[in-house]
Amino acid sequence: MGKEKKTESYDNGSYNYKMFKCFNRKFKINEVQPTDDVRDAFCQFAVGCGGGGGDGDSSDGDASSGVMGAEQLYSGTTVAEAQRLINEVIRRRHHVTRFTRHGLDLDDFFNFLFYDDLNPPITPHVHQDMSAPLSHYFIYTGHNSYLTGNQLSSDCSEVPVIKALQRGVRVIELDLWPNSTGTDINVLHGRTLTTPVPLISCLKAIRDYAFSSSPYPVIITLEDHLTADLQAKVAEMATLIFGEMLYYPESESLAEFPSPASLLHRIMISTKPPKEYLESSNPIVKQKDNNNASPSSEEETPRKEEIQTLESILFYEDCCENKNDSDQEEEEASEEQKPAYKRLITIHAGKPKGTVKEEMKVVVDKVRRLSLSEQELDRTCSSNSQDVVRFTQRNILRIYPKGTRFNSSNYKPLIGWIHGAQMIAFNMQGYGKSLWLMHGMFRANGGCGYVKKPNFLMKKGFHDEVFDPRKKIPVKETMAFNVKVYMGDGWRLDFSHTHFDSYSPPDFYTKVYVVGVPADNAKRKTRVIEDNWYPIWDEEFSFPLTVPELALLRIEVSEYDMSDKDDFGGQTCLPVSELRPGIRSVPLYDKKGEKMKSVKLLMRFIFE
Repeated sequence: MGKEKKTESYDNGSYNYKMFKCFNRKFKINEVQPTDDVRDAFCQFAVGCGGGGGDGDSSDGDASSGVMGAEQLYSGTTVAEAQRLINEVIRRRHHVTRFTRHGLDLDDFFNFLFYDDLNPPITPHVHQDMSAPLSHYFIYTGHNSYLTGNQLSSDCSEVPVIKALQRGVRVIELDLWPNSTGTDINVLHGRTLTTPVPLISCLKAIRDYAFSSSPYPVIITLEDHLTADLQAKVAEMATLIFGEMLYYPESESLAEFPSPASLLHRIMISTKPPKEYLESSNPIVKQKDNNNASPSSEEETPRKEEIQTLESILFYEDCCENKNDSDQEEEEASEEQKPAYKRLITIHAGKPKGTVKEEMKVVVDKVRRLSLSEQELDRTCSSNSQDVVRFTQRNILRIYPKGTRFNSSNYKPLIGWIHGAQMIAFNMQGYGKSLWLMHGMFRANGGCGYVKKPNFLMKKGFHDEVFDPRKKIPVKETMAFNVKVYMGDGWRLDFSHTHFDSYSPPDFYTKVYVVGVPADNAKRKTRVIEDNWYPIWDEEFSFPLTVPELALLRIEVSEYDMSDKDDFGGQTCLPVSELRPGIRSVPLYDKKGEKMKSVKLLMRFIFE
């Protein structure tokens, strides 16, 4: 949703709307007032600490500690931190008397609650244990990170890579192909009309922006369609451009992945080791004797008569649907591959060569990454869900979109997370509610791009049994999660007064969703507040939760339209486990996931 210039006309505290260019409709501007809950909160803590209470009373002198007490209740901050917040509110609101005021009155307190930078809904900094192996974390993962739009004809550029890193994405995917002369490397979506971008541009962009939003490691996943000489050139490029930032282990394979904390400001490479490109060609594609054959000669779609097993058929279906996808990782390397390229691979990757069940057998002294399409994940989880959970306790599982998502849409990520899959690869340049869920999950843990998996996904029983996502989750006690939607503000500042309705102020309502395990999924909706830029709903909803660790709170504001599709008014998605109890300012985002300048909701969260 694009921002529009503000073109309201005010007349004696009212909005003016013209109908049929002759009638003038006036709507009174009603300024937002504190709700009863806000007044009660202010009075309770101001009076409780010896200060004055009531409308407009100032909590100065000793009573300033009352507001500090309130803030401590909300977020567990120290007295010094609370005093800093009070001083900041006074600085913003009282330009003349800021040096003589010592506390907040009711209006100050109410405005403080609306400041989303001072009163955010979730903890804004990293707070989880970051010393566990990488396999213990959900990792913010991109798919075809270089594409600016659809999968077939959009431009390839380093700009989407930069945007993804600035948003906090930690896994960047690049598809490597020889240029037209075969002497250099381009990044593009093979066998499509996408225009290439030089690999060196993408690597420099990663170097410059890798840690612009998070200090934790960046992983580059490569789909390699290169000859041995060009692979050696990739190794040289990466070494020169990244320098000390590039991490790779001394041994050829890892017995356990390192931790995010041990890899601060480091970059890793993940791809299939060169020798595996040759091995993985069977049984579907007959290996050519000529190791110097061009990449295109080894990427022909397999004929049906070459399909011999059920497992091959499944793989063949994915080849047909995903022949241009990053996770084909087709075979272009020769056996004379120089060692430099292989040595730089930290996370060894691959696709299933036989059955997925066989591939997911855990090897004691070796960890790796396995890639599955979203369809393969569905099939595997329906029959071998515990094998998936067991595999992801030590190894990394990457899920990628099916090849028919030409418009760069995405799939539902919860099935992967419920089974412990760390890398749910998404088209970050796409749109839609699934991408909003991805944004929401990775707002957790300070937005650093790594979110610790719930303990129940990492536990093993006495007989090596693990969590079974297919079974109804036994809970001794269901958590009650209460959400109260007080009011909203900011649309009048970000949009034209006729953006939503040409003849009257907007009619807003809010939809509240909980998205998680099937037992926790729920939807609620407020009533419509007519003709008001400052909607006050003051409605509360209760959600019983069985697995709050994987629950996401999705909020969407719409403007009711009697004759057409309701207009979009903003959205956000937040991890339930990260929500701070109390009254919070909840900023909203547009359809692309960009934060709106002024639009926010005032909400309260209570866990019982």
